[in-house]
Amino acid sequence: MKYTSSVLALCYVLAPAVMFSQGPPEHAPGRILAQKTLHTDDGAARKAFSDHGAKVSSYISQLGVYVLSVPEPELQNAMRKLNETGLFTYTETDGVARGGGSVPNDPDLPLQWHLTTINAAAAWSITTGNASVPIAMVDSGVDTTHPDLASKLIPGWSFLLNSSNTADVLGHGTATAGTTAAATNNGVGIAGVGWNNPIMPLVVLDSSDYATYSNIASAIAFAADHGVRIINVSIGGSTSSSTLQSAVTYAWNKGAVVFAAAMNFATSAPYYPAACEYAVAVSATEPNDTLASFSDFGAWIDLSAPGDNIYTTDSAGGYQYWYGTSFSAPIAAAVGALALSINPALSAQSLVTLLEQNSDDIGPAGYDTSFGWGRINAYKAALAASASLSSDTTPPSVSIATPAAGATVSGVVAIAGTATDNVGVVSVQLWIDGALNSTCASVAFSCSWNSAAYAAGNHTVKVEAFDAAGNMGSASETLAVASSTPPDTTPPTVNITNPLAGATVSGSVAVKVAASDNVGVTQVSVSIDGVLKATLTSAPYTYSWNTKKYASGSHTIGAKAWDAAGNTATASITVKK
Repeated sequence: MKYTSSVLALCYVLAPAVMFSQGPPEHAPGRILAQKTLHTDDGAARKAFSDHGAKVSSYISQLGVYVLSVPEPELQNAMRKLNETGLFTYTETDGVARGGGSVPNDPDLPLQWHLTTINAAAAWSITTGNASVPIAMVDSGVDTTHPDLASKLIPGWSFLLNSSNTADVLGHGTATAGTTAAATNNGVGIAGVGWNNPIMPLVVLDSSDYATYSNIASAIAFAADHGVRIINVSIGGSTSSSTLQSAVTYAWNKGAVVFAAAMNFATSAPYYPAACEYAVAVSATEPNDTLASFSDFGAWIDLSAPGDNIYTTDSAGGYQYWYGTSFSAPIAAAVGALALSINPALSAQSLVTLLEQNSDDIGPAGYDTSFGWGRINAYKAALAASASLSSDTTPPSVSIATPAAGATVSGVVAIAGTATDNVGVVSVQLWIDGALNSTCASVAFSCSWNSAAYAAGNHTVKVEAFDAAGNMGSASETLAVASSTPPDTTPPTVNITNPLAGATVSGSVAVKVAASDNVGVTQVSVSIDGVLKATLTSAPYTYSWNTKKYASGSHTIGAKAWDAAGNTATASITVKK
């Protein structure tokens, strides 16, 4: 339900927590960041640092980036010399940013009291959600052109039209969708609890505000079959249903949780699917943490969440105050999505238990029929989800498929195999003779090793894989490097074939680079105005440049190619926007 009273525009003046008399420095004094190429081994990189007076302070293994210290007066000279070695994709100063906390820039954020109540900002400091954890909204559809929703939608289905047209037929779905996952930190309108979680619209509620149980059940099953683990149903009927129960159970058995509105009749009589077994029934609270006068209650309630004066998205691109448990359920669902974004290994039962045990007990101690196990708390849930990662003690399993152990190799060698884990692999590292060589793609890995930089003879190759809990598994073998060959001193050739120099560009532009070498090109980078945008390892070398984010005027497109010996070549053109 929505309020029709007008909303007054409010202006706020925000003061920063820390004041700078002259502003922060542009970079940390004496600090350089250097990213090694895909075929530069750790030993060669460190020798280059030593040769040019740079000390390694730390190493960001996931990015292949070294953090270096040099005397500030020598900083620019050291960067130039390191670039000339051909061992690094780029070098740059270690820039300085000003803290902004986890408060998004959506202008109507001050109108969303519920975000403060559930401690959303603190939760966002842990996670802002993940695009791999969508939220299915079983409702009346979503306004596909709304500026705070259009970018958040993934394909859904209309069970009214039997088509992929999920446009909102009532307005209710647009409002609930904004509550759970409106686009956040986009400088427009409001913030959604599920900052980065996508929305899957499933249309069952018609323009008369009615939905059949069969369509609701079909939508729940559809979401579960499409891998969606968070399903919100802000709809309810007073008649129990085996079909609804079967749908909720079906989703549960696939690891999905149905969050459902308790409904707004101020009664203890159960409404469905909220009262179904395995569903999470959510009642509504007020800003003072009391039960909303309209909210249903009873022994079938699981959790509670803010549900009155909820400022959210409205049809035709607008915003409005709404009230009802229809908004409590998606708030709780979005918190569930945040928790799954942190630890996707949580089972359906583990997720529900986590939310219940980490809610705020605002009623009588323990469970009660008004608030269930408590009012949802996003920060507590995020902390608990982070802590749950530590319960995983199973290390990944690693297998090197090629080259075979004992093989003789030369030049650039692909160390390939698989890394699997009971939860998921987050990082794979290649080590040569006890020194970190590179970080490569997870699961089905193929790490490149430039054996030409190593002496002839046996060398130990080791692959380490890590999961999110920090468990490490590894596999190793010995390979023989063939006798060395004369060094390759011929640089690659490189040129930018599209767009043409001097061209006027707009929209999305395919930047195409042609590169060749007498032995073989190992890496091509593309930069825009001196900022690295892409590192490409196989032809065709193409980068999609979104010019919409750039100001009108001249811009420089740069390309750089490497071979296995570290020889490089560059090309650049200037275009206009």
